[in-house]
Amino acid sequence: MASPRLETYCCPNRDAATQLVMNFQPEVFCGVCIGSASVSLLLTILQLLPKKGQSPRKRPKASSSSTILLLISICDILGGLGLIFRSSVWLGFPGFIANISAVNSTDVWPSVFCVGSAMWIQLLYSAGFWWLFCYAVDSYLVVRRSAGLSTIVLYHMMTWGLAVMLCVEGIALLYYPSLSSCENGLEHAVPHYITTYAPLLLVLVVNPILFRRTVSAVASLLKGRQGIYTENERRLGTEIQIRFFKIMLVFVICWSANIINESLLFYLEMQPDINKMPLKNIRSAALITWIIMGVLNPMQGFLFTLAFYGWTGWRVDLKWRKREIPWQSMSSSTAGENTYPSPVNYQNNIHDSKKISTTDSQQTDDAISMLSEGNTSSDDRITRSSPIYQGW
Repeated sequence: MASPRLETYCCPNRDAATQLVMNFQPEVFCGVCIGSASVSLLLTILQLLPKKGQSPRKRPKASSSSTILLLISICDILGGLGLIFRSSVWLGFPGFIANISAVNSTDVWPSVFCVGSAMWIQLLYSAGFWWLFCYAVDSYLVVRRSAGLSTIVLYHMMTWGLAVMLCVEGIALLYYPSLSSCENGLEHAVPHYITTYAPLLLVLVVNPILFRRTVSAVASLLKGRQGIYTENERRLGTEIQIRFFKIMLVFVICWSANIINESLLFYLEMQPDINKMPLKNIRSAALITWIIMGVLNPMQGFLFTLAFYGWTGWRVDLKWRKREIPWQSMSSSTAGENTYPSPVNYQNNIHDSKKISTTDSQQTDDAISMLSEGNTSSDDRITRSSPIYQGW
């Protein structure tokens, strides 16, 4: 799971709230993290692999949205690998982990492992948050016809730049001036928590607004494509809206426990003694949400693939397919070079005029196809209702 408590636990003088959750059944908690992350990792890879009996989907052009969806899954996979590695070391080498709490220990490797693994997990999940924000921005820009593959470079710069900057800044402020003096006051901890939860809260607040505006823009595009709003257009708009809803639902399910847990732990930190009886229910709620985080945070990768593509099936096709050589097109072009000039081809002129008249409709179909990436039924409806398809 991704929590700033992982970094604060690396401090020898950690606060009582962090001590409470990190020392609560650590073997059980690490086992839960390993199990959840392993299941999510395997199912996510299974979802992304090509399947038998499925023909490659034809797209009008490569889309930045499909690239962003793949990068979100990669961030979840790498973050899950970090969780598995950290929890495995925690379970397999308890003596090594015990040196983290030693104030006067001369062995620096336990602290290096603690800080390094926590930063890896935070960085990858934080990058996934930024990519999800970029997906919402890109969806809106695609409908407005202001985005394309060229914008993916800007998304890379923004995502990785902000993720690395916030992670390094939060860690530097937490461990300043040294690892032994961190967590000596809120001035060390608060900036670290802000940099950790800023991208998460950004997705929770801004993405629904962008998705809502995108759905409204899609409805306007569908109405203006042929001048009528048929049942196909209505269903396609509904599917795009449902897809955005699934994405936000998965995000809320996987990360709402983090916000609740952090609020409870901050409340406990403000108390002079967190072991008092009146705080028993709050302590219990904090421990329960802590275990829930270990289950739900790693499952985000698999649940996102379900929201993006639906269930793709078990039958994996790992056969290497040769790329077909377009002999026919080559021979036809060669034959065209060796023939005499032909008279004016009126049929080609008719086709050219159709291409010009349907350029705007093609752009609309491309934009909607990007938003419905991975939904074959939606793609079929786009093709059937497209004037280009009807004209050819």
